[in-house]
Amino acid sequence: MEKMLHAAPVHATLPECFIFPADKLPQAKATSGAVSLPIIDLSLCRDEVRRAILDAGKEIGFFQACGEPRRVPGGDAGHGGGVPGVLRAPGGGQGRALLRGRGKTTRIYSSTMFDTGAEKYWRDCLRLACSFPDVGDSPSGWPDKPQRLREVVERFTVQTRGLGMEVLRLLCEGLGLRPDYLEGDISGGDVVLHVNHYPPCPDPTATLGLPPHCDRNLLTLLLPSMVRGLEVAYQGDWIKVDPVPGAFVVNFGCQLEVVTNGVLKSIEHRVMTNLGVARTTVATFIMPTTDCLIGPAAEFLSDDNPPAYRTMTFGEFKRIYSVVKLGSSLNLTTNLKDVQKEL
Repeated sequence: MEKMLHAAPVHATLPECFIFPADKLPQAKATSGAVSLPIIDLSLCRDEVRRAILDAGKEIGFFQACGEPRRVPGGDAGHGGGVPGVLRAPGGGQGRALLRGRGKTTRIYSSTMFDTGAEKYWRDCLRLACSFPDVGDSPSGWPDKPQRLREVVERFTVQTRGLGMEVLRLLCEGLGLRPDYLEGDISGGDVVLHVNHYPPCPDPTATLGLPPHCDRNLLTLLLPSMVRGLEVAYQGDWIKVDPVPGAFVVNFGCQLEVVTNGVLKSIEHRVMTNLGVARTTVATFIMPTTDCLIGPAAEFLSDDNPPAYRTMTFGEFKRIYSVVKLGSSLNLTTNLKDVQKEL
């Protein structure tokens, strides 16, 4: 069984394999706290909410969402108020049952997802996937224990995806598109959940919980811990995210950047470690289907604004843009347009 960080003996010092070179680990400046993620109350007037979401998307690509969105005909919005207890940590009895090889739909793993050279990073992850719209037909490989895992994950997924789809509808309205523009195959793939667990780290200044990266999917909703750790790239620096109780951190994936021809941006983010307190988060990824063909939409193109991104299937995008540019990303210079030009 793969060695999990949370189950390993407490280290007095950080093992060598987790230490990043100093030039790959720029620290946030002391002034970073002056800029914070927008907090958007989804229960406010719909016009006000969609303007705020669009402004946040153009400015920083992230925001924190709280409150229940006002429903519209056909909407499926709504979400629970906290992390279901069975999702709080990817440890304990489920470890053996969930262990799978790399690339499997459902698995538990530690420290090996990104190609960062010789370095590892300080995270354990439980990865689960739910088919949509038939959540009950989720892929095989789910464990028998804990007994209520499937029930809780399915309920959580339906509620969280509903919130994400409402955010996408609000975005479409703000962009002048029909409300269901981002429904169908572009948001119809498996809904993937990452239960991320970051154990206390003996030297948070020398390693990372997750390296800087952009999400390759359409939209991500993170149910954060109240322990700080997430940082977002902004104007060449890092913003330390202060979690809001009961709120989701929402960020735009690469596919939204491609579809809008760069009007909306997928922004780099990373996770720092913590010396004394464990941190657990739940990330929900709204994904296109593998065969979905994605490129800049005609509504965002003109003679003065030609396509800035290649059109390809989501499966091709994942194979090509698989964090192979992480070396530059660690120095905060990743640009999806430039990456595609090099392909």
